[in-house]
Amino acid sequence: MPATWGEQGGTSARPAAGLAEDPTVTDGLLLKRAGRGDAAAFRLLVDRHLPAVLAIARRMLNGDVEAEDVAQEAFLRLWRSAGELDVGDTGARPWLRRVVSNLCIDRIRANQRVEVTDDVPDSEVDGGQLQELSDQELSERVDQALKNLPERQRLALTLFHYEGLSHLEIGEIMGVSNEAVESLLGRARRALKAALKNEWRQLLQSD
Repeated sequence: MPATWGEQGGTSARPAAGLAEDPTVTDGLLLKRAGRGDAAAFRLLVDRHLPAVLAIARRMLNGDVEAEDVAQEAFLRLWRSAGELDVGDTGARPWLRRVVSNLCIDRIRANQRVEVTDDVPDSEVDGGQLQELSDQELSERVDQALKNLPERQRLALTLFHYEGLSHLEIGEIMGVSNEAVESLLGRARRALKAALKNEWRQLLQSD
């Protein structure tokens, strides 16, 4: 893979010359060029899709380091497959979602660990920061409850609620039926409701 990844897991700040400004440049065209060794074309693909890939990985995994490792592996696979991959009109995003989803599940199963933190900060917070702190704590508790779900329930919920995919799209990524997706989502929601029973009303009000 070309040297597009920085030491902190980021991409090069330089846009792909002559390509970034052209809205007619499709992922398919960029993949063909990347398959011929065009690093600038591949760099633009990374710039387009890295935020979405990282968003899935961060919801699924424990910490940014793991998420960035998985994202880098997903783009490495994209670089290796660029010359043969036909993404059609949908672009590279569905392929990348499927790859990063599988990589995350593999990482979770390999690690088989759950890190739960119940520590409450002792420092006082002034009135003006109370709402911000409350929102942050709620977000952290939701993220932790999400990470405690079985990996397939976690993935289905992430793709549905955070990526906005349909049941059909989730089923295609996970290789399961529409009914199976509905079952996974139902079980995940019930588990989250039980884990976050004190926060559930607040979550519903924030939708």
